[in-house]
Amino acid sequence: MSLTIKLQHVVNNTHVNPTTTTATAIKKTRSATKLHSKPIYHTNPLSPLALTRTRKMQSLPRNPPMVVKSSLIDPDGGSLVDLAVPEGKRAERIAAAEKMPKVKLTRIDLEWVHVIGEGWASPLKGFMREDEYLQSLHFNCLRMKDGSFVNMSLPIVLGVDDGVKEEIGGSDSVALVGPGGDLVAILTSIEIFKHNKEERIARTWGTTAPGLPYVDEAIAQAGNWLVGGDLEVINPIKYNDGLDNYRLSPKQLRAEFDKREADAVFAFQLRNPVHNGHALLMNDTRKRLLDMGFKNPILLLHPLGGFTKADDVPLDVRMEQHSKVLEDGILDPETTIVAIFPSPMLYAGPTEVQWHAKARLNAGANFYIVGRDPAGMAHPTEKRDLYDPDHGKKVLSMAPGLEKLNILPFRVAAYDTVAKKMAFFEPSRAKDFLFISGTKMRTYARTGENPPDGFMCPGGWQVLVKYYESLQAEDSPTKQTVNA
Repeated sequence: MSLTIKLQHVVNNTHVNPTTTTATAIKKTRSATKLHSKPIYHTNPLSPLALTRTRKMQSLPRNPPMVVKSSLIDPDGGSLVDLAVPEGKRAERIAAAEKMPKVKLTRIDLEWVHVIGEGWASPLKGFMREDEYLQSLHFNCLRMKDGSFVNMSLPIVLGVDDGVKEEIGGSDSVALVGPGGDLVAILTSIEIFKHNKEERIARTWGTTAPGLPYVDEAIAQAGNWLVGGDLEVINPIKYNDGLDNYRLSPKQLRAEFDKREADAVFAFQLRNPVHNGHALLMNDTRKRLLDMGFKNPILLLHPLGGFTKADDVPLDVRMEQHSKVLEDGILDPETTIVAIFPSPMLYAGPTEVQWHAKARLNAGANFYIVGRDPAGMAHPTEKRDLYDPDHGKKVLSMAPGLEKLNILPFRVAAYDTVAKKMAFFEPSRAKDFLFISGTKMRTYARTGENPPDGFMCPGGWQVLVKYYESLQAEDSPTKQTVNA
């Protein structure tokens, strides 16, 4: 069934299918984070749910009178990739892995194994071989066997150095071991090819300026070779940080959208604490979807959980802050699912925002909210933004392979000094609005100064204050006792 929705003149066709739904069962438990946050969303257990078969239907007129299931928007490639080795075959594959050359993964490599294995990058079935790498690097998409294209704006690759390449030799398969030496996965039918780092960096970020966080962390020290192949994940990846219950796979999210009887799913990606301007945007989006005829739009609040730069607020603190936002009723827990997106953050602007949108499409979302300068950052050596702040949303509206995803442009919110709350910016009275940047917000929290009333819910703000106080305590000189 094809449903076309016009929204702020930047909308694409979304293909959605009906399915049988069941009632949702939500159990609240306490998450063992460093700040003892309560889980925002937890279903225990999340048993695998088979989705009913769907059938192609005729196009509907605008504003259809029936409820449409959005959680079954087709994933890229038509079926969701799941690369976990079945439990009954694990012993056999573990035995085989013991005889293979070993490749040790970095923490970021492990995050990419997680991403690929759960199907966020569907239809990708492993680390990219050279033909996939070149298509991603030069075209931001992959050509399928039937001639169609799927979006794939970021190369997802595994680097090895000269020594590891020599150890692999002519082997067809390698075992992937985690940073702690534990067996994680197997890569089969491998291909090894040259890693031209300068070309990769220039095409992904549009610059080779020093100081790009992901480049410094993951590429600069990586090997001169890339190894691609088909991935088999031996055991589910767990981080044991008290937050694993939030790391819902695309399959689990699709099942939860169905249980909640969602007829639209709109995703919001963020790597920062949620202030009331964010909440205003998300609540307004749901209202607009209701006005368009949807009966139960569900928000996927999807904070990024992989690598972030050093001055970003850590994941456990952000999750505690998000929990307070729901506890204080700023967002409705009944219509909101909070889950962690396991991808690393590259800060690659319009190139990366395509990846963020594509991954949520694979998880079942058919609407994606895009804001100002998505995935952007300040230029590492100059006093300016690295990317044009409007290019992210423009690129998403034109990106090949994302035609079935509806793009919702971000309405700019700022602090209304007259109404004393976060509100949508009105150019006609610009002097009444105060823009509080992420840097300014962090400065408030670090110095103990409170932001204007109405900027963020009090519970959430206290989480940030407590975090920055803990940093100051760690940085203060400790007293040492010297024996006389």
